[in-house]
Amino acid sequence: MNNKIISEKISTLYPKDFPRCLNEIPDPPKKLFMRGSLPSPDTHILCVVGSRQCSDYGKRAAERLISSLRGRDVAILSGLAYGIDAVAHRTALEAGLKTIAVPGSGLNPSVIYPSAHRVIAEKIVEAGGALLSEYEPDFKATPWSFPQRNRIMAGLSRSVLIVEASEKSGSLITARLAMDYNRDVYAVPGHIFSKTAAGTNKLIKDGATPVISAEEFLIDLGFAPDEKTDKNLDLSPEELRIYELLAEPLSRDDLADRAKIPIAELNILLSSLELKGSVAEYSGKIARV
Repeated sequence: MNNKIISEKISTLYPKDFPRCLNEIPDPPKKLFMRGSLPSPDTHILCVVGSRQCSDYGKRAAERLISSLRGRDVAILSGLAYGIDAVAHRTALEAGLKTIAVPGSGLNPSVIYPSAHRVIAEKIVEAGGALLSEYEPDFKATPWSFPQRNRIMAGLSRSVLIVEASEKSGSLITARLAMDYNRDVYAVPGHIFSKTAAGTNKLIKDGATPVISAEEFLIDLGFAPDEKTDKNLDLSPEELRIYELLAEPLSRDDLADRAKIPIAELNILLSSLELKGSVAEYSGKIARV
C-alpha cells in the first residue's frame, strides 16, 4: 500500500487495499475511510485498550509497556476513547511510534468522538499515523458503533494488550474477538479488589498471557530487550529490600509495617530510591518505576 501521508483528505480503501489480516476475519468491512497512512505490512500492529476510568496503576502500566517499544517496528492501535486509549495514543507519539486510531464515529473533525480528542487525532495524522473508520465521514458515534468497530481493531492487530477492564468493559469485546481471530492476547494483572481489574484478571484465567514486566513483554512480541545495566545493582542491601517489597504499590505506613522499620528510616531509604529513579509516589502509594 502507498504509505504517502494524506494529511487532510479522507480516502476510501476497499478490500483489495486492506492489510491481509483484516480480510481474513469472518466479517470484514466493505470499505474503510482513512486519514493519514497505514504502516508497512511488516510492522507489528499492537492494539492497546482498556478502561475509560483508568487508575494511576493502569496509566503507568500502559506508559511503561508502550515506551519500552521505542525504536521497534511497532504501531500502536487504539480507539481514541478516554482513559487507556488516550494514554496509548499519547505515549506512542511521545515514543516516536506510529499510532492508528479507530474511533466509533466518522472521520470529519466535526464528528470525531470524543470531541476532546480531536487534537490527538490531528497529531496522529501529522506524525505519519492513521485514522480509520468504516462509517461515513459525517457519521456521529452511537452506542452500537463502538462494539461494531472493535472487530476492525482486533482484525488489524497482530497482538492485543488489555491494560484494565471491568467485567462489562467494551475492551473485553476486542479481547474475545482477538482470541477468535487467533491473535496473541495479553492482559495486565490487577488487584483482586479493583473493579477495573476484574475483566483483565478473568481474561488471564481464560488463557490470556499475563504481562509481568516490560522486558518479558518485548520478548513475547519477538523483540530483544534493551541492553542496560540492572539498576538494582546500584542499590544498597537496605534499598534493595525495600524495592523488593514493592511487588505492588503500597502506602508508606504499609511499607514500613512490612519492612518492620521506623517510618523515619523508611523515608530516608525512599528518598534515595527516588533519586536513583527506582520508585515514585502516585496518589499516596509508593511504586516501582
